[in-house]
Amino acid sequence: MKKALILALSLSVMGLAAQAQTAAVQPANAQTKVAGPQIQFEEMKYDFGSVHTGDVVEHTFKFKNVGTQPLIISNIGVSCGCTTPEWTRDPVMPGKSGSITAKFNSSGKFGMQNKVLTVESNSVGGNAMVSLVGDVKEAGATVSAAPAPAASDVAAPADTKDAKQKVKAGDNKIKAKKKAS
Repeated sequence: MKKALILALSLSVMGLAAQAQTAAVQPANAQTKVAGPQIQFEEMKYDFGSVHTGDVVEHTFKFKNVGTQPLIISNIGVSCGCTTPEWTRDPVMPGKSGSITAKFNSSGKFGMQNKVLTVESNSVGGNAMVSLVGDVKEAGATVSAAPAPAASDVAAPADTKDAKQKVKAGDNKIKAKKKAS
């Protein structure tokens, strides 16, 4: 009787061990899909640096639906009338991407700015927020929207008396004119 009990117990333990080995093991960095739609942004905050009052800053926030159902953005609330959003209006299917383009008009603004866009959607995580941040300077003040190009990247014009150089700052669509020295 003891032998039969030990044999039955041994078979049970071996069966459980075999079952545990066949269970799928997920890597630590694997993302589990959420039941329902879920929005995931590439970036939550965009720093546009320094601009002059009156400049318009435009940036596109890209996102992905990492859920299992279509994601629908119903509205985007803004913290100020100086910021206007445009977004993907069609449902974003699971695994697909969409975008939100925000335009910030700095007219009448001075100093540090933090413009928040509240993304209202059917995401299981609820509303999401993204923001544009930067510094608005008075017209004529020096701005630092982009790092200055290295001397090796800019060829000096033959006559530098009244030559002008255009500097474009990344994706910001900010243009500054600077007299060459």
